[in-house]
Amino acid sequence: MSASQVEDRRAVSAAELVERALSLATLPCVVRVEERTEANVRWANSALTTNGEMRSRSLAVTSTAPVDGGTAVGTVARQIQGIDGVGPIVAAAEAIAGSGPPSEDAMPLVSGHATAGWDAEPAGTSIDVLTDVADGLGAAFGKARNLGQLLFGFAEHIVTTTYLGSSTGLRRRGVQPTGRLEFNAKTADLTASAWAGAATRDFSEVDVESMHADLTTRLGWATNRIDLPPGRYETLLPPCAVADLMIYLHWTAGARDADEGRNAFSAGEGRTRIGERLSELPIRLRSDPYHPGLECLDFVAETSTMQGTSVAFDGGAPIAPIDWISDGVLRELVRNRGEAERTGLSATTPADNLIMDGGGSASLPEMIASTGRGLLLTTLWYIREVDPERLLLTGLTRDGVYLIENGRIAGAVNNFRFNESPIELLGRLTEVGASEQTLCREWNDYVNRTAMPTIRVPDFNMSTVSQAY
Repeated sequence: MSASQVEDRRAVSAAELVERALSLATLPCVVRVEERTEANVRWANSALTTNGEMRSRSLAVTSTAPVDGGTAVGTVARQIQGIDGVGPIVAAAEAIAGSGPPSEDAMPLVSGHATAGWDAEPAGTSIDVLTDVADGLGAAFGKARNLGQLLFGFAEHIVTTTYLGSSTGLRRRGVQPTGRLEFNAKTADLTASAWAGAATRDFSEVDVESMHADLTTRLGWATNRIDLPPGRYETLLPPCAVADLMIYLHWTAGARDADEGRNAFSAGEGRTRIGERLSELPIRLRSDPYHPGLECLDFVAETSTMQGTSVAFDGGAPIAPIDWISDGVLRELVRNRGEAERTGLSATTPADNLIMDGGGSASLPEMIASTGRGLLLTTLWYIREVDPERLLLTGLTRDGVYLIENGRIAGAVNNFRFNESPIELLGRLTEVGASEQTLCREWNDYVNRTAMPTIRVPDFNMSTVSQAY
């Protein structure tokens, strides 16, 4: 960034960029400016490698235009430094809207007013937030060298301040802190690997030395190697793995797709599975922008899609707590304002978090102790959809699969490819443990705020053996 760009940035606030875009607009529009600051540290081979701080600013404009047959929409989002970059973004969004087809989700833009403090300075972060992480790593590196381990991983803290304005008078501001830490330990000969992760708002509760101790235990389990064939096994899936499956379930839970028979929540003939029992256990899956520890924005700040559903006309709309599944019954699907208008139902915009529980209180060690013979997974990886009608997924186990015999870990087994539907899994669960905040493995670039339980599946389908470790 040049000195003139830095000075321009200091001179023009995010709120002023929003107002400038609105003043240049000739069509109804929603404008979003995001101020993002990030601090990170990385390590490899039991030594710190890099650390740094970054800052960025982006402007997104969603314009709507009357066209033959209805209303079209166009969105353009770009990195921006100062006031001179606003005009071209507005013009590009209006050009796309003016030349586009009518949208099936068209609705009047959300109206509102300026909330108190909407034009306040952006929040930020710095490398100081990772001081305790660095100190904990120093201690872990020393122990790893003595144990013949190699440690790898990264920690990052991102604070995003969102400024949203519309031509209908709406002005909103929201601050979202997001932190994650991924920690991998390997034996010196690279024959065994263990992974742990943590999601956090500010790293105050992240205990690096405790995480390393857990990784060391898992590497110890791997000293006894056991080969198992593919098949169906009683399996304990920890919160991390459950999060990856439930996130994908939620991503595909669009009401419109269900109405039109294009996802696993369709009942055919224009009907959905809302009201259908998915589990005999009292499973509850919900999103809540105010959930303690998982707080997130309580208004729509995206300018195009959320969970695969268009929200181009919904910028600034409030987000409320929603039960997607409760008492084992499917209660709701993701529905934008246009779909709500078409069907006469309520709009159900999801918050940027996901919480699952099933009334259980058992910890993972307690569930291991009550297992006669079964498998304990660590994480799932490379998850892909095979059959949308069943929501059948395939993927790999990674960084440790362990055999449980008579309530104790007998050793580490080979990895597998699995084939399972998270919807069908809900119907086969025999136990749900205590819910806890977790970091998913596969999707944590996109979803950071989850709380999930350990689950017991009596017949998890390990379809083939994988050579990965």
